[in-house]
Formats: sequence, structure tokens, C-alpha cells
Amino acid sequence: MTAPEAPVSKERAKLMNPVVLAFVGDAVYTLMVRERLALSSQDKAGALNASAAKIVSAHGQSETTERVLPLFTEEEAEIYRRGRNAHKPTKSKNATVAEYVRATGMEAVVGYLYLTGRAERIAQLFFGEEKG
Repeated sequence: MTAPEAPVSKERAKLMNPVVLAFVGDAVYTLMVRERLALSSQDKAGALNASAAKIVSAHGQSETTERVLPLFTEEEAEIYRRGRNAHKPTKSKNATVAEYVRATGMEAVVGYLYLTGRAERIAQLFFGEEKG
């Protein structure tokens, strides 16, 4: 996945509502997970969807967050905290409040990185891919 054609400045992205960053981050993370599953498996769509759902659920994202949190830069940690602490308009049906707020923080980081043109950092953090 590539970054948007015209990345926004870090300053502009930092001014965005963290729930809006999470809105973008949710879509980006879901697409990246689905892309990696599709390219690494011969499974049919139903099995791929079940695998993706486990990874992109609030529970799965919360677990991923615990793994990558120590790798965040101070800037990423700041965005994470803003997303985690933001007032969310909805509640999760299948996750604890703690899992849901961690997942929202993680999605805000993904949205921020994507919008600022740093898709390679998303791949590095969440998928263990180093820039070649």
C-alpha cells in the first residue's frame, strides 16, 4: 500500500481529531492486513475474512498494540495517547473497554502515519517489514 498522493503535513495531521485519524487508520490497517493475507495464502475468501477479522478486531488490535507500543517514537506515542483518550461516539460490542481504547489509539497512529505519507513505517511497526 502506498501513501496518499499528497500527504498532509505533520502539523495539519496533529490538529485532526484523533477519532478521525482512527477512522482512516482502521481502513488502512484493514486493507494492509487483507492484502498480506491474500498474498501469503491460498485460502478462499471466507477463510481469509475469518483470519482478517481476528487480526483487525479490537481484541486483535489491542494485542498488537501491546507488542508495538515500546517501538513507538515519542511522536507516535503522543498520537496513540490522544486516540486512546479521545471520546468515541460508539462502544465495542465484542471487546472490553480497555481493548477498545487501545485499538482506537493504535488506529489513530496508523491514520496519522498514512496521512503524513509514512506507509513504510506502518509496515515496519505492524508487519515487521523493513524498508528495502
